[in-house]
Amino acid sequence: MKRYKIASLLMFIHGAFMEIGGCLCLIPIFIMGTDKFDINQYFSFIVPYFRDNMNLMLVMGAIYGIVRVIGAIGLWKNRMWGLALSVINCVLTMALMMFMLPIGIIDGILATTALILILTQYFENKKVI
Repeated sequence: MKRYKIASLLMFIHGAFMEIGGCLCLIPIFIMGTDKFDINQYFSFIVPYFRDNMNLMLVMGAIYGIVRVIGAIGLWKNRMWGLALSVINCVLTMALMMFMLPIGIIDGILATTALILILTQYFENKKVI
């Protein structure tokens, strides 16, 4: 159970601070106008579509963050739906992290660490027969 708690804490930090917090920090920039700030100077994504549509990236990031926090809370409370949601979220993040470079590296580190903790706790000492 200890690995589930650590994984859920990692996922909560990842969702709340990185995803949701990052989105909330960018809202004032969009309100004041993007002409005053060159957002692409700080956030350069490998895919030009992401770079050109930062407002859509905010919405997507907030959704991912909310789902990640919900999964982390479910995992913290030892709910099976929290485990399934957390695994789905981690695998999805691993698949999409390469499109979100350079910040995707941090996403990948947090998601893969959480996934390894979840899977090693779930399967423990079971052997492949």
